[in-house]
Amino acid sequence: MKNYTKDELKKIYAARREKLFAFMKENKITAAVFEDTEGRRDLSVRYFTGHPSDALWICSSDGKNALVPWDENLAKERSVDVKIVPYNEYDRKNIEAVREILKSFKKNDPRLKVEVSPATPYPLFLKYVDALQGWDVLCRENSVHDFVLSLRACKDEYEIECTKEAARVGDLIIEKIENGIDDGSIKTEMDVSLLIERELRLNGCERNGFDTLAAGSSRSFAIHAFPGYTSAPWPGKGLSILDFGVVFEGYTSDTTLTVVKDATDEQKKLVELVEKAAKEALPYYKNGEKIKMAGLVADEVFKKAKREMPHTLGHGIGLEIHEFPRVSAKQTDDLVFKPGMIVTLEPGLYDSKLGGVRLENDVLVTENGNEVITHSKIIYR
Repeated sequence: MKNYTKDELKKIYAARREKLFAFMKENKITAAVFEDTEGRRDLSVRYFTGHPSDALWICSSDGKNALVPWDENLAKERSVDVKIVPYNEYDRKNIEAVREILKSFKKNDPRLKVEVSPATPYPLFLKYVDALQGWDVLCRENSVHDFVLSLRACKDEYEIECTKEAARVGDLIIEKIENGIDDGSIKTEMDVSLLIERELRLNGCERNGFDTLAAGSSRSFAIHAFPGYTSAPWPGKGLSILDFGVVFEGYTSDTTLTVVKDATDEQKKLVELVEKAAKEALPYYKNGEKIKMAGLVADEVFKKAKREMPHTLGHGIGLEIHEFPRVSAKQTDDLVFKPGMIVTLEPGLYDSKLGGVRLENDVLVTENGNEVITHSKIIYR
């Protein structure tokens, strides 16, 4: 991956914030509060500041902004070109921090509007209303926070590079998994899950993108096996699924492979249908194409075989494992793929007797088509 200089990163983060400030000005929103705290995680704080966890970020439409981190030392190390105000200055009380930061912005507009997240609990919203005298506190749908989610859907250069690095590490891990199956070092769901944990950290990644889902043939009938992994055999005779992601600089990959071992003809038919759905839907992941079309194509493949996929065809990935947009035949006609979107393509079928199969890769939508940036596969043994 390219090594970005501090000045290059400043420009990247500044460009993101400028889009936010422009939206706020256009919609006459004076200020906004983003909260990444336990129980109310909003990774938009990291998106705009670079700080990885536990902080408030308060900004105004004219560009004033302040990061209030729980860990001041970490913020100084990781944040990019923002004013840092220690949480301790406000007795570690979020509402007091928001009130005082807004005062420091020195706004004289008679119609001051501040937006808090639509996910804010009602009792907390009322506390904001009481504390922010002189401000019209907004907590609503179609908010600045919703705009940010749509903004995050199209990745910039740095985000694409980080996601590609996560994908590269994921591919290395898949290769090690194949070797482990062949040499017998991987025998259980636990073996493969702990291998992923070890290898991602050896290769500079932060963590798993989500709890690894390793389901041997006795548990692969579930879309998301519960628990995520056990000491059961993996891969087993029939169909075994592995769904995992790795995170590099905040950005996650998301891949699913299926191991086919001594499968019956009926099980092989499920695999063939999933591979066909993936192949036929991929060309629709392109700039300007209605997102629903990819879902319709995959659904039609299964419908002809009198099968039905019980989940959507894909979803955006980024700082979170599930981001906008969802890829589904039920999407509206106005929702289209755009350059910079990184979206999963993950057709799957599940049968209580035969087991399950899913094939998932991450697809970058480009100006002229797409690029599959992960290389998950169906593994035959």
